[in-house]
Amino acid sequence: MGKIVLAAKITHVPSMYLSELPGEHHGCREAAINGHKEIGRRARALGADTALVFDTHWLVNSAYHINCGEHFKGTYTSNELPHFIRDMDYEYSGCPELGELIAEEANSTGVRSLAHNIPSLDLEYGTLVPMRYMHMDIPAAQHFKVVSVAAWCAWHSLEDSFAFGAAVRRAIEKSDRNVVVLASGSLSHRFTDSQNARENMHKWTREFDRQVDLHVVEMWRQGRFNEFCAMLPDYAEHCYGEGKMHDTAMLLGLLGGESYSGQVEVITDLFGSSGTGQINAIFPLPADFI
Repeated sequence: MGKIVLAAKITHVPSMYLSELPGEHHGCREAAINGHKEIGRRARALGADTALVFDTHWLVNSAYHINCGEHFKGTYTSNELPHFIRDMDYEYSGCPELGELIAEEANSTGVRSLAHNIPSLDLEYGTLVPMRYMHMDIPAAQHFKVVSVAAWCAWHSLEDSFAFGAAVRRAIEKSDRNVVVLASGSLSHRFTDSQNARENMHKWTREFDRQVDLHVVEMWRQGRFNEFCAMLPDYAEHCYGEGKMHDTAMLLGLLGGESYSGQVEVITDLFGSSGTGQINAIFPLPADFI
């Protein structure tokens, strides 16, 4: 029987890769990188052998999609921000069986889902960035198998994403995998207009977004998820939530939805990046997960 060993909401800002490179931004995202390393370390210590990522940088227009290829290898350059991420090498094993189980479980409850084992279907940087840092400086034998779920869901309901998340939990429990689940996306996501992008590299675009993000993180620390789930649709709309915050809905659906009351542990403090709000935070598992 499989299990979820750790769940987290994480950043995937491309300036993390820029932070590695010589130049004016060298080291600027060290805290976020260290947060990924710590989450990866904790997951391995808990026995995780698979990483499942809800990726808000993978856009889909219909159905829920799971990239569960057998193997991923390539060199990635962002077509969105090639001046931030270019020529980034990656190689990970996949887990087709888990992806297929997730699709079966979701479809059985009426959430239309498709699992894909297609060699030419590449990973997006919402998956590649955290996997880079969660695997950095460890032996290949300790790498997680990787499954990526599209979470930029352009024409989907948040209610369906809650249901999809619950199906993911059931599928993992039917599998033989120990899984770290990562909701990869920002909080507020109103990018700074192009003319002001450089000066807002480490800021929010709007003070309104910063204040709402601060309030949300405090709610998470207090475990006030009944209230948060009620405000999520408006938060996603008015603060331009990345991927309409379907990654967050999936994560909370997996954890129990509005009945979830875990007090979140912040690993990397909330920070502004190119106008958006970012964080690394671990969501404690409910008692019945253990």
